[in-house]
Amino acid sequence: MISLSRMGAIIRKEVRQLRRDRLTFGMVFGLPIIQILLFGYAINTDVRNLHAAVADQANTSLSREFVADVEATQVVRFVDQAETPAELEAMLRRGDISIGVFIPPDFDRRVVDQTRSAVHVLVDGSDPTVLGVAAQLRNVPVQFGSGSQRQAVELIETRAYYNPERRTPVNIVPGLMGVILMMTMMLFTAVAIVREKERGNLELLINTPVSSAELMIGKVTPYVLIGLLQLGLILGVGRLLFDVPVRGSVLDLYIAGTAFIAAKLSLGLLISTAVRTQFQAMQMTVFILMPSILLSGFMFPFAGMPQVAQFIGEVLPTTHFIRLTRGIMLRDASLFELTPDFLYLVGFTVVAMTIAALRFTKRLD
Repeated sequence: MISLSRMGAIIRKEVRQLRRDRLTFGMVFGLPIIQILLFGYAINTDVRNLHAAVADQANTSLSREFVADVEATQVVRFVDQAETPAELEAMLRRGDISIGVFIPPDFDRRVVDQTRSAVHVLVDGSDPTVLGVAAQLRNVPVQFGSGSQRQAVELIETRAYYNPERRTPVNIVPGLMGVILMMTMMLFTAVAIVREKERGNLELLINTPVSSAELMIGKVTPYVLIGLLQLGLILGVGRLLFDVPVRGSVLDLYIAGTAFIAAKLSLGLLISTAVRTQFQAMQMTVFILMPSILLSGFMFPFAGMPQVAQFIGEVLPTTHFIRLTRGIMLRDASLFELTPDFLYLVGFTVVAMTIAALRFTKRLD
Protein backbone atom coordinates (compact mmCIF):
# COMPACT_ATOMS: atom_id res chain seq x y z
CA MET A 1 0.00 0.00 0.00
CA ILE A 2 1.19 3.50 -0.83
CA SER A 3 1.14 5.74 2.23
CA LEU A 4 0.14 9.30 1.39
CA SER A 5 1.71 10.53 4.62
CA ARG A 6 5.08 8.97 3.84
CA MET A 7 4.93 10.21 0.26
CA GLY A 8 4.02 13.66 1.54
CA ALA A 9 7.02 13.60 3.86
CA ILE A 10 9.31 12.82 0.92
CA ILE A 11 7.78 15.67 -1.10
CA ARG A 12 8.28 18.12 1.78
CA LYS A 13 11.84 16.94 2.17
CA GLU A 14 12.58 17.52 -1.55
CA VAL A 15 10.99 20.99 -1.45
CA ARG A 16 13.07 21.97 1.56
CA GLN A 17 16.20 20.64 -0.12
CA LEU A 18 15.48 22.62 -3.27
CA ARG A 19 14.83 25.72 -1.19
CA ARG A 20 18.22 25.37 0.49
CA ASP A 21 19.94 24.73 -2.84
CA ARG A 22 19.93 28.34 -3.99
CA LEU A 23 21.76 27.64 -7.23
CA THR A 24 19.23 25.06 -8.42
CA PHE A 25 16.34 27.21 -7.22
CA GLY A 26 17.77 30.14 -9.16
CA MET A 27 18.18 28.05 -12.30
CA VAL A 28 14.47 27.18 -12.23
CA PHE A 29 13.65 30.83 -12.86
CA GLY A 30 16.90 32.11 -14.31
CA LEU A 31 17.29 29.81 -17.32
CA PRO A 32 13.80 30.42 -18.82
CA ILE A 33 14.16 34.18 -18.39
CA ILE A 34 17.62 34.26 -19.95
CA GLN A 35 16.54 32.11 -22.89
CA ILE A 36 13.52 34.32 -23.56
CA LEU A 37 15.71 37.43 -23.45
CA LEU A 38 18.34 35.88 -25.71
CA PHE A 39 15.95 34.61 -28.37
CA GLY A 40 13.45 37.45 -28.13
CA TYR A 41 15.76 40.44 -27.83
CA ALA A 42 19.43 39.70 -28.44
CA ILE A 43 19.02 37.37 -31.43
CA ASN A 44 18.05 39.30 -34.55
CA THR A 45 17.91 37.42 -37.84
CA ASP A 46 17.15 40.69 -39.66
CA VAL A 47 20.80 41.72 -39.76
CA ARG A 48 21.54 45.43 -39.72
CA ASN A 49 24.45 47.80 -39.05
CA LEU A 50 27.23 45.55 -40.32
CA HIS A 51 30.63 47.17 -39.84
CA ALA A 52 31.83 48.69 -43.10
CA ALA A 53 34.49 51.02 -44.48
CA VAL A 54 34.56 53.17 -47.59
CA ALA A 55 37.35 54.16 -49.94
CA ASP A 56 35.91 57.14 -51.85
CA GLN A 57 38.52 58.12 -54.43
CA ALA A 58 36.01 60.25 -56.34
CA ASN A 59 35.06 62.43 -53.35
CA THR A 60 32.38 64.28 -55.30
CA SER A 61 28.98 65.42 -54.16
CA LEU A 62 27.44 62.49 -56.01
CA SER A 63 29.74 59.93 -54.39
CA ARG A 64 29.22 61.40 -50.93
CA GLU A 65 25.47 61.35 -51.47
CA PHE A 66 25.68 57.73 -52.54
CA VAL A 67 27.64 56.81 -49.38
CA ALA A 68 25.00 58.58 -47.27
CA ASP A 69 22.23 56.70 -49.06
CA VAL A 70 24.00 53.39 -48.45
CA GLU A 71 24.32 54.08 -44.74
CA ALA A 72 20.69 55.24 -44.61
CA THR A 73 19.61 51.72 -45.53
CA GLN A 74 20.92 50.62 -42.09
CA VAL A 75 22.35 47.53 -43.75
CA VAL A 76 25.84 48.82 -42.97
CA ARG A 77 27.41 51.28 -40.55
CA PHE A 78 30.59 52.93 -41.74
CA VAL A 79 33.15 52.69 -38.96
CA ASP A 80 36.30 53.52 -40.92
CA GLN A 81 37.69 55.02 -44.10
CA ALA A 82 40.39 53.85 -46.47
CA GLU A 83 42.33 55.22 -49.39
CA THR A 84 42.67 52.15 -51.59
CA PRO A 85 41.01 48.77 -52.18
CA ALA A 86 44.10 47.12 -50.69
CA GLU A 87 43.40 48.85 -47.37
CA LEU A 88 39.81 47.61 -47.49
CA GLU A 89 41.05 44.07 -48.12
CA ALA A 90 43.41 44.36 -45.13
CA MET A 91 40.49 45.44 -42.93
CA LEU A 92 38.45 42.48 -44.15
CA ARG A 93 41.35 40.12 -43.43
CA ARG A 94 41.71 41.44 -39.86
CA GLY A 95 37.98 41.18 -39.30
CA ASP A 96 37.62 44.92 -38.63
CA ILE A 97 34.81 45.17 -41.16
CA SER A 98 32.40 42.85 -42.94
CA ILE A 99 31.85 45.03 -46.01
CA GLY A 100 34.11 47.43 -47.91
CA VAL A 101 32.81 49.96 -50.44
CA PHE A 102 35.23 51.18 -53.10
CA ILE A 103 34.29 54.19 -55.25
CA PRO A 104 36.73 54.80 -58.13
CA PRO A 105 37.90 58.30 -59.17
CA ASP A 106 35.68 58.36 -62.29
CA PHE A 107 32.54 57.42 -60.35
CA ASP A 108 30.38 60.22 -61.82
CA ARG A 109 31.26 59.37 -65.42
CA ARG A 110 30.58 55.66 -64.84
CA VAL A 111 27.17 56.50 -63.40
CA VAL A 112 26.29 58.53 -66.47
CA ASP A 113 27.74 56.15 -69.07
CA GLN A 114 26.70 52.91 -67.36
CA THR A 115 29.37 51.07 -69.32
CA ARG A 116 31.24 49.79 -66.28
CA SER A 117 30.51 49.11 -62.63
CA ALA A 118 30.63 52.36 -60.70
CA VAL A 119 30.97 50.85 -57.23
CA HIS A 120 32.76 47.75 -55.96
CA VAL A 121 31.47 46.16 -52.77
CA LEU A 122 33.98 43.87 -51.06
CA VAL A 123 32.25 41.36 -48.79
CA ASP A 124 33.55 38.92 -46.20
CA GLY A 125 31.84 35.95 -47.80
CA SER A 126 33.01 33.51 -45.13
CA ASP A 127 29.58 34.15 -43.57
CA PRO A 128 26.86 33.48 -46.19
CA THR A 129 24.44 35.59 -44.14
CA VAL A 130 26.61 38.67 -44.60
CA LEU A 131 26.87 38.00 -48.32
CA GLY A 132 23.09 37.79 -48.59
CA VAL A 133 22.62 41.02 -46.65
CA ALA A 134 25.23 42.81 -48.78
CA ALA A 135 23.21 41.96 -51.88
CA GLN A 136 20.57 44.42 -50.66
CA LEU A 137 22.97 47.28 -51.42
CA ARG A 138 22.49 46.62 -55.12
CA ASN A 139 19.06 48.21 -54.83
CA VAL A 140 20.32 51.60 -53.66
CA PRO A 141 19.48 54.21 -56.36
CA VAL A 142 21.95 56.88 -57.46
CA GLN A 143 20.79 60.46 -58.08
CA PHE A 144 22.58 62.58 -60.66
CA GLY A 145 22.14 65.45 -63.10
CA SER A 146 18.52 66.45 -63.50
CA GLY A 147 17.41 64.20 -60.65
CA SER A 148 16.83 61.08 -62.72
CA GLN A 149 18.04 57.81 -61.28
CA ARG A 150 20.06 54.78 -62.26
CA GLN A 151 19.35 51.71 -60.22
CA ALA A 152 22.38 50.45 -58.35
CA VAL A 153 21.83 46.97 -59.77
CA GLU A 154 23.38 48.41 -62.93
CA LEU A 155 26.21 50.08 -61.04
CA ILE A 156 27.36 47.91 -58.16
CA GLU A 157 29.64 44.90 -58.45
CA THR A 158 29.83 42.61 -55.41
CA ARG A 159 33.01 40.67 -54.76
CA ALA A 160 32.79 37.82 -52.27
CA TYR A 161 36.04 37.00 -50.50
CA TYR A 162 37.12 33.78 -48.72
CA ASN A 163 34.01 31.73 -49.51
CA PRO A 164 32.74 32.61 -53.00
CA GLU A 165 30.86 29.29 -53.24
CA ARG A 166 28.82 30.32 -50.17
CA ARG A 167 29.34 26.92 -48.55
CA THR A 168 27.91 26.90 -45.03
CA PRO A 169 30.43 24.42 -43.54
CA VAL A 170 33.26 26.83 -44.34
CA ASN A 171 31.74 29.27 -41.87
CA ILE A 172 30.33 26.76 -39.39
CA VAL A 173 33.32 24.48 -38.77
CA PRO A 174 35.75 27.17 -37.46
CA GLY A 175 33.02 28.44 -35.14
CA LEU A 176 32.04 24.92 -34.11
CA MET A 177 35.65 24.38 -33.08
CA GLY A 178 35.20 27.00 -30.37
CA VAL A 179 31.84 25.63 -29.26
CA ILE A 180 33.10 22.04 -28.93
CA LEU A 181 36.21 23.04 -27.00
CA MET A 182 34.13 25.30 -24.78
CA MET A 183 31.70 22.53 -23.85
CA THR A 184 34.30 19.86 -23.17
CA MET A 185 37.02 21.94 -21.50
CA MET A 186 34.73 23.92 -19.23
CA LEU A 187 32.69 20.86 -18.24
CA PHE A 188 35.79 18.76 -17.52
CA THR A 189 37.28 21.23 -15.11
CA ALA A 190 34.01 22.53 -13.68
CA VAL A 191 33.58 19.17 -11.95
CA ALA A 192 37.28 18.54 -11.25
CA ILE A 193 37.60 20.06 -7.78
CA VAL A 194 34.01 19.15 -6.87
CA ARG A 195 34.63 15.51 -7.74
CA GLU A 196 37.71 15.50 -5.51
CA LYS A 197 35.60 16.86 -2.65
CA GLU A 198 32.78 14.37 -3.14
CA ARG A 199 35.16 11.40 -3.31
CA GLY A 200 37.18 12.59 -0.35
CA ASN A 201 40.41 12.83 -2.31
CA LEU A 202 41.09 16.31 -0.99
CA GLU A 203 41.85 14.74 2.37
CA LEU A 204 45.09 13.53 0.85
CA LEU A 205 46.04 17.08 -0.10
CA ILE A 206 45.33 18.72 3.22
CA ASN A 207 48.63 17.73 4.79
CA THR A 208 50.76 18.34 1.70
CA PRO A 209 52.75 21.48 0.85
CA VAL A 210 50.91 21.87 -2.50
CA SER A 211 49.70 25.45 -2.90
CA SER A 212 46.38 26.47 -4.43
CA ALA A 213 48.06 27.79 -7.56
CA GLU A 214 50.07 24.57 -7.99
CA LEU A 215 46.93 22.50 -7.61
CA MET A 216 45.05 24.58 -10.17
CA ILE A 217 47.84 24.45 -12.75
CA GLY A 218 48.28 20.74 -12.18
CA LYS A 219 44.57 20.20 -12.77
CA VAL A 220 44.57 22.26 -15.96
CA THR A 221 47.68 20.96 -17.74
CA PRO A 222 46.43 17.46 -18.76
CA TYR A 223 43.24 18.96 -20.17
CA VAL A 224 45.24 21.39 -22.30
CA LEU A 225 46.75 18.41 -24.08
CA ILE A 226 43.31 16.84 -24.49
CA GLY A 227 41.99 20.10 -25.93
CA LEU A 228 44.81 20.30 -28.46
CA LEU A 229 44.05 16.73 -29.48
CA GLN A 230 40.41 17.67 -30.00
CA LEU A 231 41.50 20.70 -32.01
CA GLY A 232 43.50 18.51 -34.38
CA LEU A 233 40.60 16.07 -34.65
CA ILE A 234 38.15 18.82 -35.60
CA LEU A 235 40.57 20.23 -38.16
CA GLY A 236 41.09 16.80 -39.72
CA VAL A 237 37.41 15.91 -39.92
CA GLY A 238 36.51 19.38 -41.24
CA ARG A 239 39.14 19.10 -43.95
CA LEU A 240 38.38 15.49 -44.89
CA LEU A 241 34.57 15.61 -44.93
CA PHE A 242 33.75 19.26 -45.68
CA ASP A 243 36.90 20.52 -47.42
CA VAL A 244 37.22 23.42 -44.97
CA PRO A 245 40.44 25.28 -45.81
CA VAL A 246 43.20 26.39 -43.45
CA ARG A 247 44.59 29.34 -45.38
CA GLY A 248 46.65 30.73 -42.51
CA SER A 249 49.37 29.30 -40.30
CA VAL A 250 48.51 26.07 -38.50
CA LEU A 251 50.98 27.07 -35.79
CA ASP A 252 49.08 30.34 -35.24
CA LEU A 253 45.87 28.34 -35.00
CA TYR A 254 47.31 26.03 -32.35
CA ILE A 255 48.70 28.96 -30.36
CA ALA A 256 45.27 30.61 -30.43
CA GLY A 257 43.68 27.28 -29.50
CA THR A 258 46.00 26.88 -26.53
CA ALA A 259 45.05 30.34 -25.25
CA PHE A 260 41.34 29.56 -25.61
CA ILE A 261 41.63 26.15 -23.97
CA ALA A 262 43.46 27.70 -21.04
CA ALA A 263 40.78 30.40 -20.74
CA LYS A 264 37.96 27.85 -20.66
CA LEU A 265 39.78 25.58 -18.24
CA SER A 266 40.36 28.53 -15.93
CA LEU A 267 36.68 29.41 -16.11
CA GLY A 268 35.78 25.81 -15.33
CA LEU A 269 38.05 25.85 -12.28
CA LEU A 270 36.49 29.11 -11.14
CA ILE A 271 33.06 27.50 -11.39
CA SER A 272 34.25 24.49 -9.41
CA THR A 273 35.25 26.76 -6.52
CA ALA A 274 31.77 28.33 -6.44
CA VAL A 275 29.66 25.14 -6.27
CA ARG A 276 29.47 22.13 -3.97
CA THR A 277 28.22 19.29 -6.17
CA GLN A 278 28.93 18.00 -9.66
CA PHE A 279 25.29 18.61 -10.57
CA GLN A 280 25.63 22.27 -9.67
CA ALA A 281 28.83 22.47 -11.71
CA MET A 282 26.99 21.11 -14.75
CA GLN A 283 24.17 23.56 -14.16
CA MET A 284 26.58 26.48 -14.17
CA THR A 285 28.20 25.16 -17.34
CA VAL A 286 24.84 25.08 -19.11
CA PHE A 287 24.11 28.55 -17.75
CA ILE A 288 27.21 29.93 -19.52
CA LEU A 289 26.93 27.67 -22.56
CA MET A 290 23.78 29.19 -24.08
CA PRO A 291 24.95 32.83 -24.18
CA SER A 292 28.35 31.70 -25.44
CA ILE A 293 26.75 30.01 -28.45
CA LEU A 294 24.20 32.68 -29.28
CA LEU A 295 26.18 35.86 -28.56
CA SER A 296 29.60 34.90 -29.90
CA GLY A 297 28.88 35.37 -33.59
CA PHE A 298 28.77 31.61 -34.13
CA MET A 299 25.17 31.54 -35.37
CA PHE A 300 24.47 35.19 -36.20
CA PRO A 301 26.70 38.06 -37.43
CA PHE A 302 28.09 39.75 -34.33
CA ALA A 303 27.79 43.30 -35.67
CA GLY A 304 24.08 42.78 -36.36
CA MET A 305 23.20 42.16 -32.72
CA PRO A 306 21.96 44.91 -30.35
CA GLN A 307 24.62 46.87 -28.44
CA VAL A 308 23.78 45.23 -25.10
CA ALA A 309 24.17 41.76 -26.62
CA GLN A 310 27.47 42.79 -28.20
CA PHE A 311 28.74 44.05 -24.86
CA ILE A 312 27.96 40.70 -23.21
CA GLY A 313 29.43 38.83 -26.17
CA GLU A 314 32.71 40.74 -25.91
CA VAL A 315 33.16 39.39 -22.37
CA LEU A 316 32.86 35.78 -23.50
CA PRO A 317 36.13 34.06 -24.55
CA THR A 318 34.29 32.10 -27.26
CA THR A 319 33.62 35.31 -29.18
CA HIS A 320 37.31 36.11 -29.45
CA PHE A 321 38.33 32.56 -30.33
CA ILE A 322 35.80 32.33 -33.15
CA ARG A 323 37.25 35.55 -34.56
CA LEU A 324 40.70 34.02 -34.34
CA THR A 325 39.75 30.72 -36.00
CA ARG A 326 37.81 32.33 -38.84
CA GLY A 327 40.52 34.92 -39.35
CA ILE A 328 43.35 32.39 -39.51
CA MET A 329 41.56 29.57 -41.30
CA LEU A 330 39.44 31.49 -43.79
CA ARG A 331 40.99 34.94 -44.26
CA ASP A 332 44.69 33.98 -44.01
CA ALA A 333 45.16 36.50 -41.19
CA SER A 334 48.23 36.20 -39.01
CA LEU A 335 48.08 36.03 -35.24
CA PHE A 336 49.79 39.43 -35.18
CA GLU A 337 46.87 40.96 -37.10
CA LEU A 338 44.46 39.42 -34.58
CA THR A 339 46.48 40.43 -31.50
CA PRO A 340 43.61 42.11 -29.55
CA ASP A 341 41.52 38.92 -29.49
CA PHE A 342 44.53 36.78 -28.56
CA LEU A 343 45.58 39.11 -25.73
CA TYR A 344 42.03 39.08 -24.36
CA LEU A 345 42.15 35.29 -24.04
CA VAL A 346 45.51 35.48 -22.26
CA GLY A 347 44.26 38.17 -19.90
CA PHE A 348 41.05 36.27 -19.20
CA THR A 349 43.07 33.17 -18.29
CA VAL A 350 45.28 35.08 -15.87
CA VAL A 351 42.35 36.79 -14.14
CA ALA A 352 40.17 33.67 -13.90
CA MET A 353 43.03 31.47 -12.71
CA THR A 354 44.05 34.03 -10.08
CA ILE A 355 40.51 34.34 -8.72
CA ALA A 356 40.08 30.55 -8.70
CA ALA A 357 43.36 30.09 -6.79
CA LEU A 358 42.37 32.76 -4.25
CA ARG A 359 38.92 31.24 -3.77
CA PHE A 360 40.18 27.69 -3.35
CA THR A 361 41.00 26.51 0.15
CA LYS A 362 42.15 23.04 1.06
CA ARG A 363 39.22 22.33 3.30
CA LEU A 364 36.63 19.59 3.27
CA ASP A 365 33.80 22.09 3.60
